[in-house]
Amino acid sequence: MTSSVKAVEALGITKRFGPTTALNGAGIAITEGETHALVGRNGAGKSTLVSILTGLQRPDEGEVRFGGQPAPPLADRDAWRQRVACVYQKSTIIPSLTVAENLFLNRQTERGAINWRAMRTRARQLLEQYGVDVDATILAGDLDVEQRQLLEIARALSFGARFIILDEPTAQLDGPAIQRLFDRMRALREQGVTMMFISHHLEEVYEVCQSVSVFRDARHILTTPVGDLPHSELVDAMTGEVTAAYEYRSRTADASAPVVLAAEGLGLEGRYENVDLTVRAGEIVGLAGSGSSGKVSLAETLVGLRKAGTGTVTVNGTVVKQGDVPSALAAGLGFVPQDRHHEGFVPLLSIAENATIPIARKLGRFGTISPSRRRERGTQMIERLDIKTTGPDQPVADLSGGNAQKVVFARALADDPRALVVINPTAGVDVKAKHSLLGAVEDAADRGAGAVLVSDELDDLRICDRVLVMFHGKIVKDVPRGWTDTELVTAMEGIHH
Repeated sequence: MTSSVKAVEALGITKRFGPTTALNGAGIAITEGETHALVGRNGAGKSTLVSILTGLQRPDEGEVRFGGQPAPPLADRDAWRQRVACVYQKSTIIPSLTVAENLFLNRQTERGAINWRAMRTRARQLLEQYGVDVDATILAGDLDVEQRQLLEIARALSFGARFIILDEPTAQLDGPAIQRLFDRMRALREQGVTMMFISHHLEEVYEVCQSVSVFRDARHILTTPVGDLPHSELVDAMTGEVTAAYEYRSRTADASAPVVLAAEGLGLEGRYENVDLTVRAGEIVGLAGSGSSGKVSLAETLVGLRKAGTGTVTVNGTVVKQGDVPSALAAGLGFVPQDRHHEGFVPLLSIAENATIPIARKLGRFGTISPSRRRERGTQMIERLDIKTTGPDQPVADLSGGNAQKVVFARALADDPRALVVINPTAGVDVKAKHSLLGAVEDAADRGAGAVLVSDELDDLRICDRVLVMFHGKIVKDVPRGWTDTELVTAMEGIHH
């Protein structure tokens, strides 16, 4: 239950990185026992505030207070961990260690040799305390995404902090797993845990939070009870303007257009079986289903990231080699992967370098690359996708999440592919970036490319000419444009199958 006492306050926070002002007199105040949302577009200052609230950065101006008391010195990491914990979007779990070892990393014992039995016992008690149904002795790498998320929360709370920051915790979870996470959050709140919830999915804010703060352009814009702020006004506060909903283009797929991407009898043991799929030029085909439906594995097989046990994949009339990404790319396929951080770009390379990787051979002679031609193509893609940047030579690591995702799209579109496979393109990006990225898929289709769009977001799938619903590794329904949420979710949940 909430009280009037402030669990955490950030007062008048200013933080500069060279000429860039990341926070400008911003602040937040979170009452004990509430779940408080922090929202804003990419670049609004949310990540910088998190780094200051967790003691990783020192503000240039302003102060942080916990329970009315000044924050401890930055050097006292133990004192910070006892006050605030953070579960980041990118997992910090070490796959090669057991669950117990991850829970008590660097604190296995106070002195002498490690008592492994005692540590495993403590781990079981901790997992039971926070309702995490996981074997403490198994390798963390064997856990699914949802289990790793809950393990991160249990580890964070084990330091004794009663204030926890959840940074995009639902980005990699499917619908049922998200609901289980929310149930766990509600249970923690009943235990007196205070939470700051960061999400680009505004419907989640209304479902699980009591209050919301909006940041825009490095400043605090408003704080209000969630129930007092209509959805449209929340979006307007984030953007600083009246933002219309995405306008889905009126389109009719040409049933006589050539097939540019096809799968026949495709099967991968434990993932999906006997899948037939055709995508015609100018057509956008959605793939929907739960996290266990096999939709992502199927998409990754189409592009060569996985090798199917049976069946064939054909791109633009060419049967491509199974499990061979270069073969698919050479046949005319573009690809936006699920995890942009590990598969989408090289962080230290520039925008131009990342965007032109598939066409590097075309940017020079005799195995060399012309820097001027590379920058020229990079500039064209920046303008085409409205990438907010200082120029084509800026490292992708310096960009916000939405703009980094646009670079991934630029790479996928660089060679004007005949077929495009896009997985969860709008995960972790703001409203305007979502509109831009969905528009890029529609633009590709308008130019004659066929596209497969895999997404956990129903709004993403509305641009599709039809949606193939997968359930337990099989395509169970082909839903034409114009579906309702109830119709699609019913099929995704396996009802009537």
